[in-house]
Amino acid sequence: MKSILIIDDEIEICESIKMILEYEDYHVEFATNPSEGLDKIRSSKYEVILLDINMPELNGFEVLQKVTNDDIDINVIMISAHSSVENAVKATKLGAFDFIEKPIDRDKLLITVRNAVNQNELKKENKELKNSIEDENIIIGESESLKRVLETAKRVAVTESRILITGENGTGKELIAKEIHKFSKRKDKPFIEVNCAAIPNELIESELFGHEKGAFTGAANKRIGKFELAHGGTLFLDEIGDMSLNAQAKVLKAIEEGKIERVGGTETIDVDVRLISATNKDLQKEILEGNFREDLFHRLNVIPLNIPPLRERKNDIELLINHFNKRISRKYNFTEKKFSKEAVELLKDQKWSGNVRELKNIIERILIMLPDEQIDKSGIVKLIPTSNGSDSEIFDISNSFQEFKEKAEKMFIQKQLELNEWNISKTAEVLGIQRSHLYGKMKKYNIEKG
Repeated sequence: MKSILIIDDEIEICESIKMILEYEDYHVEFATNPSEGLDKIRSSKYEVILLDINMPELNGFEVLQKVTNDDIDINVIMISAHSSVENAVKATKLGAFDFIEKPIDRDKLLITVRNAVNQNELKKENKELKNSIEDENIIIGESESLKRVLETAKRVAVTESRILITGENGTGKELIAKEIHKFSKRKDKPFIEVNCAAIPNELIESELFGHEKGAFTGAANKRIGKFELAHGGTLFLDEIGDMSLNAQAKVLKAIEEGKIERVGGTETIDVDVRLISATNKDLQKEILEGNFREDLFHRLNVIPLNIPPLRERKNDIELLINHFNKRISRKYNFTEKKFSKEAVELLKDQKWSGNVRELKNIIERILIMLPDEQIDKSGIVKLIPTSNGSDSEIFDISNSFQEFKEKAEKMFIQKQLELNEWNISKTAEVLGIQRSHLYGKMKKYNIEKG
């Protein structure tokens, strides 16, 4: 039920409005004294305030100013028997949502309150979405190697220099690129990302530079490329080591001239972008092998940034575990779980070839697969890719793909049986297979209740 507060020195007005709003299922309180009203605002949560302008002690404008000064995020509707353009303008300048004249029209009141409540809900949703996005993009870690990277990133962010971010898969190159954009002079302009490895060679030029209608088979409409979309902002070329040589030549030209042409077009288009690139490849080696242009490398590599792998900053692992525990638990509406010291140490001892991304996925697996609130070493030992002294290393590089699949399937079936207390019918239902099929799998993998 949405809560409304009325502040008006005339009790008859308060009771009249209260009756109208309560009939529409609002929870309504009122105060006939401005100071009492301010106390209520500061101690309770309301969606909307209906505030009279002409009151003794403090007028409505003064109350509204105090609400604004206290940074209380609430929609305020001003009400007054003395309507004037001057009052309406003043109320709007002070941050009021709307203005209603006395005597109050019932329909006008309900529509205005409904709109104020809806806008308040939208503001809450936007705030939650923004917090969720910021939470997704936050960089976790206190190791000296990561701090040095972040310090350099912030130092070069305010410049226009091109930056080349290197590091293994999953280290957070994209997050560093976003961090640089956030602290740059272009922060209010677009941040456009292109994953060069995910786009076929024959389409990469169209993706980057756009194309005109009919430029090639399938080009039914004109397309605006990423360079144009990033105009004034930042263009992040992820996995640039996978870009074709033809596309590299055009990127080099765009850097040198600040101009592009769409595929199939003749018009020259000015583009102003700040380029940040990233790769997990050794571009010097790629140059020697003829896969990457040396002149492009030197233009991209004005400021080199290397992200250390997770195995070199093990002290950050516990911080990351706690962060992912909170984030994933919130995502799935789980009760946040507690990792024992031994469980944390086991996770810190892993190689983490997939770095932070791999750790996040493993924490999600653990939180989903283990129902207990306390996560112990014994519970996670079979859920992680490699475990020192364990026989569950299903990701051993000596395995063939078939061996890997069989080990993974055995481990998954055994875990489901344990979660379902070895109830064959229930486990088969969860797995979406027949009981006879499950019995066959158990026999094949020699799965027995311990």
